[in-house]
Amino acid sequence: MTAHYSVAIVGGGQAGLSMSYCLQERGIDHIILEKNQIGYSWRSLRWDSFCLVTPNWQCTLPGYHYLGDDPDGFMQRDEIVKYIEDYAASFNPPIKEGVEVLRLHRPDGKIFALKTSIGDFTCDRVVIATGGYHRPKIPALSERLSPDIRQIHSSEYKNPQSLPDKPLLIVGTGQSGCQIAEDLHLAGKQVHLCVGSAPRSPRKYRGKDVVDWLDKMGYYDLSIDRHPDKQKVRTKTNHYVTGRGGGREIDLRHFALEGMRLYGHLEEIRGDRLQFRDSLKQNLDAADAVAESIKRTIDNFIEKNDISAPVETPYQPAWQPKTEVLELNYRDADIGTVIWCTGYHSNYEWIDVPVFDGKGYPGHDRGVTSVQGLYFLGLPWLYTWGSGRFSGIARDATYLADRIATARPAPNSSYAKAIDQAALGS
Repeated sequence: MTAHYSVAIVGGGQAGLSMSYCLQERGIDHIILEKNQIGYSWRSLRWDSFCLVTPNWQCTLPGYHYLGDDPDGFMQRDEIVKYIEDYAASFNPPIKEGVEVLRLHRPDGKIFALKTSIGDFTCDRVVIATGGYHRPKIPALSERLSPDIRQIHSSEYKNPQSLPDKPLLIVGTGQSGCQIAEDLHLAGKQVHLCVGSAPRSPRKYRGKDVVDWLDKMGYYDLSIDRHPDKQKVRTKTNHYVTGRGGGREIDLRHFALEGMRLYGHLEEIRGDRLQFRDSLKQNLDAADAVAESIKRTIDNFIEKNDISAPVETPYQPAWQPKTEVLELNYRDADIGTVIWCTGYHSNYEWIDVPVFDGKGYPGHDRGVTSVQGLYFLGLPWLYTWGSGRFSGIARDATYLADRIATARPAPNSSYAKAIDQAALGS
C-alpha cells in the first residue's frame, strides 16, 4: 500500500533538516527521503583538513544556532558533521536514510508520486532539498592522459598521504582547488596548479574578518532580485579563501615564491604535453582586483559611518610571472596524480515535472516553482548569498514552510482531512 504524506522532502542535509524543523513547528506531517545518511556530503565528499570558510557564528540553522566556545573560528569537517547530527537529534525528524528517489512525477496533476528504492510514496507537496552539486564535472580532455596517471575529482581527495609520492597537477582554483593546493603544498608536495578565473577574498581587513564587515554592511540580506549581477551570480565561482589555522587569505603568489608552479588555464593535452593558455597573469591580477574591490567597499562603509578602524597598507603583489609557461611535459615533470577541481553538474533527471529551463536549472521565485506544490531549497542564491549555506537556510526554510502552511491543500489529502476535522471540532 502506497504511503501518503502532506509533504515529502527529498534530501536530508542541512536544507532538508531545516525544512523538516519548520514543518514540524507548524504541525505539518512530512517525510524526509535521504539517499545516503545525515551529513553524508560533509563526511564523505570532503578532505580530512576541510573546514568552513565562514565563521562559526554564521551557523544558524532554524532552532539550532552555533553555541560552541569559538564563534569566530571555523569548524573542521568532523565538527561540521557533528553539528548536523546533533541538530537532527535535537528534534528527531521523520527521516528515512538510504532511500533513493528514482522518479518524481504528477500523474493526475494534483498528487505527486515518488518512486523510490524502497517503494512508492505519494504526497501533496514536495520540497527538493538536494542542493545543486550532484555529478563531478571532469572535462573530456582528461581521457587523453596516460592510464598510469591517477585522476581524481576534488570530492575524492582525502589527504596527502593517500596520493602517490610524486608531483601532482591540480586543475581549477575555486575554493576546493586552492585549499587542496595549500594542503598538499604544506605537506611538502610539488604542486603544479592551473589557475582559473575564480576571484579571491581578503580574510581579515582593518581589524575584522571580512565576513563581519559584510554582515554589518547588510550584504547577507541582499536578495537576488536586488543584486546588481542577478543574471549571473548564481553560476559564478565562489571566492577563494580559507578558515584553516584560524582563517587566512590564500594568495597564490606567495605559494609561487615557495615553489608551487603556476600556469594559466589548461587548454589541451597532446601526447605527454600539457598546453596552457596565456592567462596566468591576467587571472592573478583579476583575482587581486576583486579582493581590492571588497576592501574599497569596506573603506567606504567605514568612512560613511565614521567607524574607528585601523588603516592597512595597500596590497602589493609579492610575485609576478616573468614569462608564461605554455607547455609542460607531464612525464618529464614526473606527475603522478591529477586532481580535477572543476566543480559539479546538477542532476534533476529523476524529476519528471516541467519546471526546468534549457540549462536544467529549476525556474522558481524564492524556491516556489510554477508547479503548485513543488519547491526547491538549499540552492546557491535561491534568495540570498546564504541560501546554500548555514547562514541563510533558516530564512528560506521558514518562508517555504509558511507558504506550505497557508496554501490550499489538495483535495482528499491527509493534510486537508486534518484541517476539515479541526474545523468540525472533531
